[in-house]
Amino acid sequence: MKVLLIGNYEPDSQESMQRFANMLQTGLIKMGHEVRLIRPQPFFSTSQRSSNGLQKWLGYVDKFILFPYQLRQVISWADVVHICDHSNAMYIKHLQDVPHLVTCHDLLAVRGALGEDTDCPASPTGKILQHWILNSLKQAPIVACVSTSTKQDLEKLLKPSSTKNFRLVLNGINHSYKALPPDRSAAKLESVAEFDASKPFILHVGSSLKRKNRDGIIRIINRVRDEWDGQMVFAGTPLTADLVQLIKQLNLQERIVQIIEPDNTLLEAFYSKAFAFLFPSRFEGFGWPVVEAQACGCPVLCSDRTSLPEVVGESALIRSVDDEAGFAADILRLTDPLERETWIKKGLKNVKRFTPEIMLSEYIKLYNELLIGK
Repeated sequence: MKVLLIGNYEPDSQESMQRFANMLQTGLIKMGHEVRLIRPQPFFSTSQRSSNGLQKWLGYVDKFILFPYQLRQVISWADVVHICDHSNAMYIKHLQDVPHLVTCHDLLAVRGALGEDTDCPASPTGKILQHWILNSLKQAPIVACVSTSTKQDLEKLLKPSSTKNFRLVLNGINHSYKALPPDRSAAKLESVAEFDASKPFILHVGSSLKRKNRDGIIRIINRVRDEWDGQMVFAGTPLTADLVQLIKQLNLQERIVQIIEPDNTLLEAFYSKAFAFLFPSRFEGFGWPVVEAQACGCPVLCSDRTSLPEVVGESALIRSVDDEAGFAADILRLTDPLERETWIKKGLKNVKRFTPEIMLSEYIKLYNELLIGK
């Protein structure tokens, strides 16, 4: 089978979406399929980030004017076209002569543009773009949703449309994370200059977007500071000025560590060595980091919002997103070695549901369904 994957514009810096497309490409090739991964090229926009000012508009030229021409040149090669991220659903209008589908990761930006409180406010231009995305999804023969929560959002937003084309395909882990022996993870972390590997730490992986609730994490750590003498490691994008100010107000400077954009090898060591993984997110489309942490033998504490209860099942300590006292109590609960080991084992069992092979087999079924109905 010849599969054409449409990936994301690299200057938009949507790392998780790039990783998803790369995982599909690598996995499908291993299964014996011919695969091409194409994405809009940065011809006019020269910035590494195209989300602001002039670069945003130049990025629109690259994505919405130039790329459709590039796409039309290669469509005839493909048996199936897979748009890897629903934010590129507007390309569907160029795919009417070839079987195609879209993966929908979350509709938080769409819902925010419609006025809902999803911690994703939209600019006037953003509202137009999200409306365009939503209308384009109506035209897709199949939309694969990465969680039941995302699928339910799609069904609500496209209520007048038939929902028979919305399918559930849970994500696979997009890197071969595994639990490292303590000596190996410690050795890797000792090379991180800004980090004291001899102290216990709780880990969070993600961005400083409001919906990630990093301010809540800081307050939770403040609650346990007298009973748990460890660090809080924020891996991912830098903390905002407001978060840094909150840390200073609570006098937690000595407890907070930032690890900016660690690679997968270093992240695997952090997951493996962490005392716990704390993820009290307000909104998620799926929640890859919780599964990654569990794959590395790290017990997970997460919120009960959106996709997270589905992803972790009964394998994590779950609290209401605003129950900061409850999260603090669960951190202290994990200081019991037997209790912590119980949650580690539950997590390792849970991740077996999220292998790339399971995900890829589901997509192959959808590709074949499209070809049969051609």
